[in-house]
Amino acid sequence: MMNNSEIIAKVFNKATASKGVHEAVLLVENTKGDFSLDLGYGGRDADSPIFTASVGKLFTTTCILILEEQNKLALSDPLTKYFDSTILDGLHIFKGVDYGDQLTISNLLFQTSGIPDWLGNGRDKKIYIDDDLFVSFEEKIASIKKDKRYFPPGTRTHYSDTNFSILGKIVEIITKMPLAKVCKEWIFKPLELSNTYLPSSNEDFVINVFYKEKSLHRPNAMLSASGSGDGMTTTRELMIFLKAFFSCTFFSGKTFKKLSKYGSMGLTMGGAWYGGGHVRIPLGTPKTLFMGKGELLGHSGATGCFAFYYPEKDLYFVGDFNQAANPALPIMTVINLAIKLK
Repeated sequence: MMNNSEIIAKVFNKATASKGVHEAVLLVENTKGDFSLDLGYGGRDADSPIFTASVGKLFTTTCILILEEQNKLALSDPLTKYFDSTILDGLHIFKGVDYGDQLTISNLLFQTSGIPDWLGNGRDKKIYIDDDLFVSFEEKIASIKKDKRYFPPGTRTHYSDTNFSILGKIVEIITKMPLAKVCKEWIFKPLELSNTYLPSSNEDFVINVFYKEKSLHRPNAMLSASGSGDGMTTTRELMIFLKAFFSCTFFSGKTFKKLSKYGSMGLTMGGAWYGGGHVRIPLGTPKTLFMGKGELLGHSGATGCFAFYYPEKDLYFVGDFNQAANPALPIMTVINLAIKLK
């Protein structure tokens, strides 16, 4: 009978055998750190640089919660408190009704705004795959104003990177500092994360990301993702942050509980539910063939990065497959890990 280390290695080896995976890393630890397993593929290990993609939304969420504890914002704040008509006019018109003045920080954090994704309508392929384009905050807002809205604010859940781009901008407006500097001073320095940062110029080092067989260098595109996920880190340092996030190092447990209201993103998102700045994947459901117990909490990214906590067994899964053509792989891997571990 295999032990947990052997089970983890078997799941990881199966995942790395997937089409298009050229390199990968996986780090699994418990809270105390007396169980730790570091696996690598294609020459990568726990200290190799990785691109967070949307896992970086956890950084933005942390900043928002810190600001709330400092009484510098409230999740119920309307966006009219932070933006003028140049941003809000036409931001959310649904069936002829303008909901712009009803949008709140909570709508953004919980993905219930109904605002379209600035990477939607094929823009992600143009910006990241076909080219390396920088898109400013104002350009993002202008682009989505041409797209359809999904529902009135607060009535449903729909994943949109625009929500977190706006949250990142709110952090900058309140602190009067770039989001990269806020994250460095409030998160990375206190945790002594020397290899974790948000790029602040296209001269900052970013890794190449694979799209199928192509290795793409996209510093401008990555720089565009401010707030919605543009971080560079390592699995070892991301593990430190993930433990700090779920142990409420930067905010109180009372504040963290506000994040635990989840909305279904539907089967198209792997049966996942979105809470405040993070994803919940319930186990023991039809999606997992009724296998597994409890839930996975964390986030994954479109380029293969993932960071999840499994409270049922007190285990943290952090890793990266660095393959933008298979964004479902991280989710399926952590689900397999959770349901197969003893």
